[in-house]
Amino acid sequence: MGSHLSASVAQDRAFMQLVDGKPADSLSGERLDVVCPSDGKVFASIPRAGVADVDRAVQAARRAFDEGPWARMPAVERGRILTRLGLLVEKNGDELAALESRDTGKPARQGRADVTATMRYYEFYGGAGDKIHGDTIPFLDGYTALTLREPHGVVAGIIPWNYPLQILARVAGAALAMGNTLVVKPAEDASLTAIRIAELALEAGLPEGVFNVVTGLGAEAGAALSAHPGVDYVTFTGSPATGAAIQRAAAGNNRGVTMELGGKSPQIVFADADLDKALPVLVNAIIQNGGQTCSAGSRVLVERPFYDEVAAALAKRFAALVAGPHDADLDLGALISARQRQRVSALVEQAEQAGIPVLARGSIQADAPAGGFYFAPTLFGTVDPAAAIAREEVFGPVLTLFAFDGEEEAIRLANGTDYGLVAGVWTRDGGRQHRVAKRVRSGQVFVNGYGAGGGIELPFGGFKRSGHGREKGFEALYDMSATKTIVFNHG
Repeated sequence: MGSHLSASVAQDRAFMQLVDGKPADSLSGERLDVVCPSDGKVFASIPRAGVADVDRAVQAARRAFDEGPWARMPAVERGRILTRLGLLVEKNGDELAALESRDTGKPARQGRADVTATMRYYEFYGGAGDKIHGDTIPFLDGYTALTLREPHGVVAGIIPWNYPLQILARVAGAALAMGNTLVVKPAEDASLTAIRIAELALEAGLPEGVFNVVTGLGAEAGAALSAHPGVDYVTFTGSPATGAAIQRAAAGNNRGVTMELGGKSPQIVFADADLDKALPVLVNAIIQNGGQTCSAGSRVLVERPFYDEVAAALAKRFAALVAGPHDADLDLGALISARQRQRVSALVEQAEQAGIPVLARGSIQADAPAGGFYFAPTLFGTVDPAAAIAREEVFGPVLTLFAFDGEEEAIRLANGTDYGLVAGVWTRDGGRQHRVAKRVRSGQVFVNGYGAGGGIELPFGGFKRSGHGREKGFEALYDMSATKTIVFNHG
């Protein structure tokens, strides 16, 4: 058997940015290599944008907002264009899925699932923009007061590498539905589908300059975009450290931000849980996308009488997991980069050196390419809640198990990290379901389940270090707009 890698997955070529409706190289002519995580080989290149490139894109977005038709277009017309974009995503789904999988290393079926969710985002926001209404406010005699929801203007979207298609769609769908224009800076590790979506947006009828994509390094293009005085609002998904830097940059211009900054999400398994239903979900919630998911269920808290049974069942499943090339379509693919694999390895080695037992490890396919960035799924048991592996976001296929006695300890453990993005609660006790769900400090809580196939309609965001603001659903439309109050004195 060979490496499984197909030359037809994505055409090897030099990709271009999209600025003011036209392909654009960097003004310097510098480019960055694009590496496939499955084999570590270069298969494409992207422009290395600098400050001048970012300024060019922001100026294009500003002209499109101030002078173009987009912001003044009836919301229903904007919605029809977004709906057409969703249909074009569906039409080009095979190409997009293959490109996403090769660029990120995720299994092919996950690339296809990302395309399905992406289509749904544009479909949802295509129908949602004209559903956001203002209010009339009871006021003084002789006055009429009302509110409008208006776009911010130019929105900067700084997109991570783990779900480029989906996260771009949740940013672009909401921002565009409200009449904003966009400058998107995708992660340098995974920029290709963002470029392709911007091309499809033009085909769908989006006016030139409304959707711009600049590519390059975060420390260069990303920093320049977040600090640009022509940007009216910034949205970012990524690490807390980078999020803090972006917020400081935006604060220099007194601009608003939406921040989704990761998690250390718990799944709480009580002794009355249905283990047959819970087990596949517990495993999938940490191996999906190789654990490189902000909402990954990376901590499993088990009521003590049930702990040994759950630990043994999870260990059996982990031992059978196999990582391999994206188009081999195994349980999980490669991590995004050698740097990310080193980070995950360091945290796992630190835990092992501290004496935390490894209950099971998966494997890497025997003929997986030697240059790929693979990491075997790892299950730790009886973890000290104070350990780094229990508190830090690993962003890899690493699951930690904890035992608890009763609801109070379960809630204390669940809330015992600096994060609060997502949580799962597994119990058949209806009263306990409500009590625990209300007391866990997470932006989303799933009861007897975890995740929702993208959850496009469900507001998403965190408490504590996981960030602020909300994406997805109608809540995102409020974040992507501002309230204007108008008062008429008519005597």
